[in-house]
Amino acid sequence: MTNVTTENQEAIETVRELIKDIKTAMLTTISEDGLVSRPMKTQDVEFDGDLWFLTKKDTGKFHELLQKRQVNVAYAGKSFVSIRGEAELVDSTEKLKQFWNPMYEELLETSYDDPNLVLIKVKAETAEYWDSGNKFKMAKFLFRRLMGKNTEGTDINKIVELN
Repeated sequence: MTNVTTENQEAIETVRELIKDIKTAMLTTISEDGLVSRPMKTQDVEFDGDLWFLTKKDTGKFHELLQKRQVNVAYAGKSFVSIRGEAELVDSTEKLKQFWNPMYEELLETSYDDPNLVLIKVKAETAEYWDSGNKFKMAKFLFRRLMGKNTEGTDINKIVELN
């Protein structure tokens, strides 16, 4: 049991490191017509297995999450990370106040105590990442690929369980 917990914590720390400087993510929800992806700003909180986003209740994504809670969150920067999880709508003025940034007032034309605002909490289940920011790993991966060899063991691409 301790080994699973250690592996889980290491996976969370790896994902945290890979996404920490990527401010915008693509949140994918399921609509009646299929998958829909939207750019979202990840709230400034250290990743611990949960991701937080701010939205309004009068949006398509809010209504989609009321129907289907499965989501995917994708990050692209020096590395690429795809996180699958379950979303929860959190209606908490205190939590909104904790994440609030004055620029949101202009951007969203509202304040943190607006009853139309809600938080999306994504409980991450699995993550797949491509660590292209590590030049040594990337070179090893590309060399093995060019030589027609197996790229296992290069750790450039990995799927990890987060729960």
